[in-house]
Amino acid sequence: MKSWCLCQICTCGSDYRPYETVQQPRHVPEEYKPKQGEIDLDTTYKRDFNSYKVQPVAIVRPLERPQVKKGKLDTVPTYKDDYRPWDIQRSELSKPEQTYYPPTVKFGNSTTFQDDYVPQDVQPRQNFKPVSVVQVPTAPFHGDTSHRLDYVPYQLEAKSARPKEAYRPPNQPFEGLTTHRCAFQGLVGESAKICRPAHAGVTRNAPFEGSTEFRESFQPWEIPPPGVKKVPEYVPPTGAMQLQSTSQLDYVPYQAARVVPIRPASHRRSNKCPFQGRSTTKDDFPAWESCRRGLIKKQQQIPHPSGKFDGLSTFRSHYVPHELVPTESCKPVNTSFRSSGPFDDVTMYSTEYAPKKPEVCPASFPSPPGYVYENTNSRGHKFFRRMVPAAGAC
Repeated sequence: MKSWCLCQICTCGSDYRPYETVQQPRHVPEEYKPKQGEIDLDTTYKRDFNSYKVQPVAIVRPLERPQVKKGKLDTVPTYKDDYRPWDIQRSELSKPEQTYYPPTVKFGNSTTFQDDYVPQDVQPRQNFKPVSVVQVPTAPFHGDTSHRLDYVPYQLEAKSARPKEAYRPPNQPFEGLTTHRCAFQGLVGESAKICRPAHAGVTRNAPFEGSTEFRESFQPWEIPPPGVKKVPEYVPPTGAMQLQSTSQLDYVPYQAARVVPIRPASHRRSNKCPFQGRSTTKDDFPAWESCRRGLIKKQQQIPHPSGKFDGLSTFRSHYVPHELVPTESCKPVNTSFRSSGPFDDVTMYSTEYAPKKPEVCPASFPSPPGYVYENTNSRGHKFFRRMVPAAGAC
């Protein structure tokens, strides 16, 4: 007896070979070492910028005008001088006299509610709800219902199995033409005509030559028509077409038996009385005779044309062409202003500009004038402090 072993090896399992991964070395930053010597603190700004002395801004303060006091000051204000008090008499109160007297006994006075409210006897309303009394039947319950008494079971006939017809392939080959291709033929008709009126050109004093910058610069060139792809003619295949599918060849039909419904046996009593087929609804609500209502059509107000259509539309019959009047341009003429006098070549810059003497940057000196040396930091940077002139110096 031979034994076969099935190895489940895929393309990835057969071709893939794992590689050993090596951890990448970490970059160690170098230790910072300060440079030897002094740092040149000269910059482009210090070399190119020409500083100039700035005069202190003079404070623009108005001149003090001392008040000259002449004579004695009158301390009476305008309000006291112009205002005169009126002699107003006090009006008497129109409040009624108090008629309340405190009671001599504790809770002796009655309240407003007790004085105005008159108690009335409340009579209960009559209840119109029927008495909920269950009527006990006198006859015993037999357990018969309308369905059990009126239902008559019928014996169903056995359903005959319809034999399956054998497939018969067509004798003629398939041409590939549909009903639309065979029956539909294109109708030849005239192309639609344009009803637009003729365009009347705008008339001006000078005639338009018909040449523009666009027409002169962009000359049209011939464009070849697009090629039409030729559809190859349909050639039907030779021989008979086999219309049997894989399902028809491999599928074997089985004769299945009819499923018997699982229904409990009926234990109803046989009733020999005929079924009347009447109910309370049929007796109380007879069917009415009704007829279908006709359609309500609105009377057409526009009569149908009786004669033949002459091809003249409403637009053609009522349209009146008008001559276009060009709009007058209100734009001023773009002409340069010319003066007869000579150009004096004098500007505000040439008359008001005062040249200033360029000064040397103090950073270019080993010991800047006007500055006092303070200290030097750990990196060799020298710091200077500007000298402030004394207030009393001339």
